[in-house]
Formats: sequence, C-alpha cells, structure tokens
Amino acid sequence: MISAFFKSLGQLGDRAILGALLWTVLCAALIFAASGWALWQGLAWAMATYGGPLSDYAAWTGVIAAFGTIIAFWFWWRVVAIAVLQLFADRIVVAVERKHYPQAAASARDLPLGPSLAMALRSLARAVLYNAIALPFALILLFTGVGAPMLFLAVNAILVGRDLDEMVAARHPGLANAAGTRTSRFVLGLVANLLLLVPLVNLLAPIIAAAMATHLFHQRGAGGKS
Repeated sequence: MISAFFKSLGQLGDRAILGALLWTVLCAALIFAASGWALWQGLAWAMATYGGPLSDYAAWTGVIAAFGTIIAFWFWWRVVAIAVLQLFADRIVVAVERKHYPQAAASARDLPLGPSLAMALRSLARAVLYNAIALPFALILLFTGVGAPMLFLAVNAILVGRDLDEMVAARHPGLANAAGTRTSRFVLGLVANLLLLVPLVNLLAPIIAAAMATHLFHQRGAGGKS
C-alpha cells in the first residue's frame, strides 16, 4: 500500500494523468455550478410564488444558493468526483500500466464510454443509497461527538474501495485472481477518503487513489504484496 501510494505520487506529472485530473475537476465543478444555479432559480421561484411577506427578500436567494453550493461541495465532492472519475479512469489506468506493467497494458481491453458511464451512475447511486441508509444511525451517534463522522468514513471507505477496484478490474476481466478482498478494498477506500478530507489535496485525491488502485490490482495479480 505504501509503495503504491508513493509510486502514484511520482506519476502525477504525467500528461495523461494531468489531463484526467483537469477533466475530472472541470466536470465536477460544472455539476456543482449547475446544481447551484438550479437551486438559485428554484428558491427564487418558490419565494416569489409562496413567499408572501418573505418575497421582499427574494434577492437573497442567490446568496443562499451560493452558500448551499459551497456546503454541498464540501460534503459531496467525494461522491461527485469519484463518479466523474469513472469517465476518465482509463487514462490513469493506461498511464500507470504502460509505465509499470507493460505486459498487462498490452492485454488490457479498452473500456467504451457506455460501460464507463454505467459504472459512474452505479457509483453515484450506491453512494446516495448507502449514505441515506447510514444517516439515521449517524443521527443516533451524534451525541458521541465522533461516532457519526466515523460511521460515514467507514461507509464511504467501503464504497470508494469497491469503485476503484472495479474501475481497474473492468479492463482486465481475465484476471479474476487480482480482485481485491473486502479488507484491501476497505483500506484503499479509507486512504482515499482521508486524502479527500484535506483541503486542496482533496482535488488530487481521486487521481492518486485511482493510480493506487491500479498498482494494488497488478501487485495482487503478480502475487506481490501491497
């Protein structure tokens, strides 16, 4: 795991990986911007239609929408970024494989847009569903102070680890022996989620995690240790 992390850091300057980073951040930012605009328009319409005396404050709906978008970005960046990453993951996986695992790169299959989009939608749906299921338990654990954040961290570690492992495995359907165990997926997802908590680093975290997932997948396939 440690060697995979540092190898991933060392390859951040690759052109293909930088391109994947740029597209992932750009698309995720556009999603948040579109969501903020929709929230603004929805609040303005609701205020004008049902606000009554509050309709005089309709000009503040833009401010409310902006704050709502910022809060959503903080809490939902992981979900959106990992889902969007599925669309550009091939670039990262190919770059890592060509440099470190050329034999595997030669036998890998290209993943068309359709399956990549399907994985992205499944990733997003699982994230929403599992976090919604965890929410009532998190509310119960609020009095502990750390229980709720730890629960969400564990849930999302499971989700991210699975997404990342499947992302690489999709290019190598013949390497069944390289599939990650629940423990290895959880540890990978945990590392990714911890990186996602660090400001600025969280922008790079999905790319680093995808590269790490590629290293770990091939290390297991070769009988190496992660």
